[in-house]
Amino acid sequence: MSGRAQLMWDEAVTGYDFGPDHPMDPVRLSLTRSLVDAFGLDREVSVVAAKPAGDSTLRLVHRGDYVEAVRAASAEPSAADGAYGLGTADDPAFAGMHEVSALIAGQSVGAAEAVWRGEALHAVNFAGGLHHAMPGSASGFCIYNDASLAIARLLELGAQRVAYVDVDVHHGDGVQAAFWDDPRVLTVSLHEHPRTLFPQTGWPEETGAGSAEGSAVNVALPAGTGDAGWLRAFHSVVPELIADFRPQVLVTQHGADTHFEDPLAHLAVSLDAQRAVQVACHELAHEHAEGRWVALGGGGYAVVEVVPRSWTHLVGIAAGREVAPETMIPESWRQEVFARTRQSAPRRMTDGRWPVEWKDWESGYDPADRLDQAVLAARRAVFPLRGLLA
Repeated sequence: MSGRAQLMWDEAVTGYDFGPDHPMDPVRLSLTRSLVDAFGLDREVSVVAAKPAGDSTLRLVHRGDYVEAVRAASAEPSAADGAYGLGTADDPAFAGMHEVSALIAGQSVGAAEAVWRGEALHAVNFAGGLHHAMPGSASGFCIYNDASLAIARLLELGAQRVAYVDVDVHHGDGVQAAFWDDPRVLTVSLHEHPRTLFPQTGWPEETGAGSAEGSAVNVALPAGTGDAGWLRAFHSVVPELIADFRPQVLVTQHGADTHFEDPLAHLAVSLDAQRAVQVACHELAHEHAEGRWVALGGGGYAVVEVVPRSWTHLVGIAAGREVAPETMIPESWRQEVFARTRQSAPRRMTDGRWPVEWKDWESGYDPADRLDQAVLAARRAVFPLRGLLA
């Protein structure tokens, strides 16, 4: 093992920019990178810039005609083909779109390769996690599905069991679709209920097809779910499934848009609960996947208050140097934030809710409680298919 952890980073990923009025502001990436640096975490990891994903890699997941459509829109944005989901309000075409999207995908693929080959135990690409892109279309701010591409590359390299856990507020629909009928991949998504949020998928009854029935798991949480409910749902479903599946690699997606400050969704999760799930994923990787862990970013539109802190915690956990929640944020970073955004930056690496308390499933459940109903629905849909008690 040449290094405990890799941080995948190329400054050019900040060129993934849909324009000044789009919520996916690339400043969230550059501010995260600079906060990682402000805490000295870059000295605890190997910072690696992987090559962009080439066409043969992109086609592990995406159709060739779609890749060509992205390339054409990248060269001439005004001619973007809406039939491929390009040039829409969610996914406006921009010059260089293919190149930067392939670069982000390349970082996730590179992370997967490094972990599989033993070059790193953990690898983080917080620019990745673009989980909505479909094989033949863009969707939900996502052009190429780097999470699916990382998993597909692991399978190509010989992995037989890869688990994917997605805690973004939106359903991980693109990853689920990519491996819908592949029993080698377990996809687990915790997300706001499709009744109230894009992409209106991720119902518990979506469980996979054919020999992969029971390999897609969806925990659809009621709007307003807070820390205790979110952590209860995670721990009531994910650890038991991971233990049963015994993945060779754990791939996780850590969209920060579950946060109560996020402007695009309706959960009420704190930074402290997000950190708790990051810690739990790290532990699951060590317990069941010999430590092999690929951690990705995702959504997150409170680009100053939430995203940089959440993903800096993620890097610290992967690096083996956790940032304590009560830690004060370096003043140099706060000044950078104000200079770049004219917003006041947070002062500490906590929302003041650490340690987060929650009740485990074994302590009993309330069938009239909406959160417990969501957990029960997920367990009853999938656990019997996997030979587990619901």
